[in-house]
Formats: sequence, structure tokens, C-alpha cells
Amino acid sequence: MANEFNVLGKPLMLCCHNGGFTREGFCYVPQSDFGNHSVCAVLTDEFLQFSASRGNDLSTPRPEFSFPGLKAGDKWCLCASRWLEAERAGKAPKVLLEACNQACLEIVDLATLQKHAI
Repeated sequence: MANEFNVLGKPLMLCCHNGGFTREGFCYVPQSDFGNHSVCAVLTDEFLQFSASRGNDLSTPRPEFSFPGLKAGDKWCLCASRWLEAERAGKAPKVLLEACNQACLEIVDLATLQKHAI
């Protein structure tokens, strides 16, 4: 997935260790990623609780999916629509613009992302 670009039009930077849809640490969005895991976020307890309340528990380890479980302070590639839902509810975590794939701009506008940029 080389040559991917971030929301600033520059080469996509690494988001996290072993995260993202492809588990490479980059917020790549291959055609098979219907969730558009393109927003690189620094998770908070508030967001993790919000996500769990929406049926997506990101805190519990799921070894069968090579998923370690996440905690506040971890970086992770989130679904753009879930991040936007959290933003509208006042619970969006901060984002690393350099590691947010430009694919998230299909769902979230740049100005909104910039308001939450680290």
C-alpha cells in the first residue's frame, strides 16, 4: 500500500504499532475495508466508552483476531464514520493529521479534523 497520502496531501505516516485494517500500523484503506479505517486517533477513555456503547468494544483483547485490546493513550486507525459520530457527540479523540489517510475526507471534512489535531 505504498504511495498512500494523508489528508494534507503528503505521504501517509505511520499511525501505530500493528494497527489499521491491514495490521501494518498505517491507516491504509484497501478496497476490502468497508469501514474506512482511515482516521489515526489517540484514544481516550471517553472515546473507548463511547465506542463500546455503540457495540464496538475496543478495550477487550481478542487474540483470535490478533487484537490486543486498547487503552487511553494508544494510537489506532478508527473508522471515519465512528470518529465523526463521536465528534458529533462531543467525544472524539485527537487525531494525527499526518497519519490520517486521505480516504477519510470522503466522510469527514478537513476543517473538522484540524479542530482535533495534535
